[in-house]
Amino acid sequence: MNTQELYQTADAILDRCGREERNVIAVLQGIQEHYRYLPRELFPYLAEKMHVSEARLYSVATFYENFSLDPKGHFVIKVCDGTACHVRKSIPILERLRSELNLSDKKVTTDDLSFTVETVSCLGACGLAPVITVNDKVHPGMTPDKASELIQQLREELQNA
Repeated sequence: MNTQELYQTADAILDRCGREERNVIAVLQGIQEHYRYLPRELFPYLAEKMHVSEARLYSVATFYENFSLDPKGHFVIKVCDGTACHVRKSIPILERLRSELNLSDKKVTTDDLSFTVETVSCLGACGLAPVITVNDKVHPGMTPDKASELIQQLREELQNA
């Protein structure tokens, strides 16, 4: 990623959200929405433009679970492991996804940045368990075989894009 492009994107987000400290969360959300993560190389620039410390930016970025300092895939798949999903066998779904994508609990994003697989405590769709989301779209009544089919569909979507 080109530094100049990073700064131009940051400036556009700062212009839209405001440069005051009270807008730190909104600015970080805008950056993450654009890049799907928070590029670390932007923190000194944002700190200077917003007149806050880098430590302040990092504390906000690491406090909130929705922020990520690591690049995420084009498709972010969240596997619910709340009680309802767990008892309805969400773990075999997670295992199938990881197997299909050559991922693990340590490596959650594919090398080509196509897929990220994460577990979450609850997606709030217990009546539809087991549930996964792909970029926040809910996929209810999931099974390992349905997860494999979904991965194939998403791969085709990437190829046709």
